[in-house]
Amino acid sequence: MKVSTSLFFDRSIDQMVDAQSQLAKTQTRLSSGKEVVNPSDAPDKATAIQRIKSVLKKQDSFASNIEGANNRLVAEETALKGVNDVLTRIKELSIQAANGTLGPKDKELVAIEVEGLTKDLLSLANTRDVNDNYIFSGSRVQVEPFQKDLSGNIEYFGDETRNQVQVSEQRFIRFNRTGTDVFGRVTRESDAGELTGKGFFEALKELAEGIRGSNTEAINQGIDDLDQASFNIAVATAQVGSEMASVNAQRDINEETVLQLQTILSNIEDLDYSEAVTKMQKDMLALQATQSSFSKISNLTLFNYIS
Repeated sequence: MKVSTSLFFDRSIDQMVDAQSQLAKTQTRLSSGKEVVNPSDAPDKATAIQRIKSVLKKQDSFASNIEGANNRLVAEETALKGVNDVLTRIKELSIQAANGTLGPKDKELVAIEVEGLTKDLLSLANTRDVNDNYIFSGSRVQVEPFQKDLSGNIEYFGDETRNQVQVSEQRFIRFNRTGTDVFGRVTRESDAGELTGKGFFEALKELAEGIRGSNTEAINQGIDDLDQASFNIAVATAQVGSEMASVNAQRDINEETVLQLQTILSNIEDLDYSEAVTKMQKDMLALQATQSSFSKISNLTLFNYIS
């Protein structure tokens, strides 16, 4: 087989281009710190890397959901604690008013304080979270849940939606209570045994009026109403505590999952620098050897052997 000059040059150039390409790839890997720079470098590894990154992106979304749910639950917990404290104080005042030792003026002062505390409860019922959303309005987070209607009565303007948030591939956690869950109607039983409902704030209004008018029956009914309201608050507080515990537990699980995924990704994607440096040195030697051989052989002619 005859090797023409052009064939020799073509093959030599191809060898140098290949050597330069290998060296460039190794240098790119070193500069990026990644084992796989382009998908074509290792299709199987590139697929695995993309799959893991996709899962990690979902974990970022779950982490954001968990943070949002936790902030909402903290706001609820704080509001419920405030409500419980206010209800406790109103009950103390009601018991004082019911024992018959207070005169009309003292009862007037107590009624005024109860009315003031009722306003505090209204403010707590209209609590907003860190995102300026009302926490007790269901899904209508931009609507003030408790407002006065045209008759001056306080009514609920939220809805009954109990929101959930996804915190893992298979798990959703509820993170809100509606206004009717927390400030629900109290149940009263008549002398005939009939049950009727009374709005939370309406019951407090009647209690204040009963104290002001020295109406012992109304005051005792108000104390019963307060017991029911306090129970509702206790249930809501227990739910919040349970949901916060679930959120924190899921956060720990997700963080462990992310750590494991990042470790796997690092093992696949991150470059072994010592190995890469060794390969770069081999690639440089190979390129230098190819260039040197080409330079020497290309200068040889038949005249070099004629003495």
